[in-house]
Amino acid sequence: MPNPMRPDFFQRIDESDDELFYQSPRFVVHIDDGAIAAVGEIYSSMLPAGGEILDLMSSWRSHIPTSVKPKRLVGVGLNRAEMEDNPALTEVVVHNVNRHPRLPFPDQSFDGAVMTVSIQYLVRPVEIFADVGRVLRPHSPFIATFSNRMFPTKAIAIWQAANDQQRAGIASRYFAESGVFEKIGVIDRSKRPGPPSDPIWAVAGYRIAR
Repeated sequence: MPNPMRPDFFQRIDESDDELFYQSPRFVVHIDDGAIAAVGEIYSSMLPAGGEILDLMSSWRSHIPTSVKPKRLVGVGLNRAEMEDNPALTEVVVHNVNRHPRLPFPDQSFDGAVMTVSIQYLVRPVEIFADVGRVLRPHSPFIATFSNRMFPTKAIAIWQAANDQQRAGIASRYFAESGVFEKIGVIDRSKRPGPPSDPIWAVAGYRIAR
């Protein structure tokens, strides 16, 4: 990704208010069963069992395996009906992170955070990642999983123009430039045994203790 990150990188075909786009619930999953299983395996391996977890840009399914057994799973998204249909969530918060990157939670509220197949829609990603760091406790993981699926009118320009490897680099840069994460790494689950399935990647980092 070129230096610096120019404003036009974050432009979208549809610049109308996100609340309008997401006002009608979509009770569909955006990746197939094999990809959902891969996401679940990543979350199971990285999220602390029994912790307080933040599900950013949440919907009607969180793809966090029952083995994680979170004490608290807070969904933050734009459609209340979708999140209220999510059996895993213990709390629902309607909040537009693109308009208000600061999350409505106190410092160090969570033991982990996930963002599932939604990173391509962030228009202020570094600000948002920095605030995710604010609400995480030291050494807690933040995991952003993504595929090659998207709503093209709402995905940012740089994401649409990038290839898969470049997208992992873009996500890694969000973590790095937020200044609050360490041990940033890419997980590639694009090729898996079994029937053909949607590819999955993850980029994750751990909240710096300071």
